[in-house]
Amino acid sequence: MTTAPLPAGAPHPAPAPWSPSRTLATAARVLRQLRHDPRTIALMLVVPCVMIALLRYVFDARPQTFDGIGASLLGIFPMITMFLVTSIATLRERTSGTLERLLAMPLGKADLISGYALAFGLLAVLQSALATGLSVWVLGLDVIGSPWLLLLVAVLDALLGTALGLFVSAFAASEFQAVQFMPAVLMPQLLLCGLFTPRDTMQPALRALSDVLPMSYAVDGMNEVLRHPDLTDAFVRDAAVVTGCALLVLALGAATLRRRTA
Repeated sequence: MTTAPLPAGAPHPAPAPWSPSRTLATAARVLRQLRHDPRTIALMLVVPCVMIALLRYVFDARPQTFDGIGASLLGIFPMITMFLVTSIATLRERTSGTLERLLAMPLGKADLISGYALAFGLLAVLQSALATGLSVWVLGLDVIGSPWLLLLVAVLDALLGTALGLFVSAFAASEFQAVQFMPAVLMPQLLLCGLFTPRDTMQPALRALSDVLPMSYAVDGMNEVLRHPDLTDAFVRDAAVVTGCALLVLALGAATLRRRTA
């Protein structure tokens, strides 16, 4: 990037309306950068598959346990990895000055956020496809419903993790701080999503809190596919909630996008 910074006190040019071409250009730039970072690619694509395979063989003597929680983890693992990768990658762009130079151009925040979301979203689709295919067709995860619905929820969960990562990167001043957001943002959802105990058996206050956390609906959607052969109204509701949360968080990410890290 060769764009020079604006002089102090000079007005910034007004951003142009959202443009598909600028969004695609931003996504292509992010993908080119990631192509030269094999460790990040391994974290996104390989680690979730390794963790799911490890879980399968931990419960090798009790395959019914893997059948019970494997589907839920198909949504949780991609969400966690996409959150980490997206938050750190976006923060790196900000601290290096790349983000400020981009925003000094006639490039709207919507172009930037949608470009990042598109790039990481494509990787999220690939990641979810690998993890779902491995679980169902290699590790023998017993799913009553359609594996394609399982893949759909996994993709939505990964996209939600991407949106959360873009959002929290605005509040971190370093990569270490970005990692520190994971316990605050994801761990409460992990504990209350119904993975460890059914949500309807929780104390009323905890159940009410779990009802507003998107990971709860991700796990519920996975369980619907696990238990029902056909598309259910509950699955449609859960998928819609996860999708709506991802879009809302992306909008908040655009609203909080800053030129530089304080």
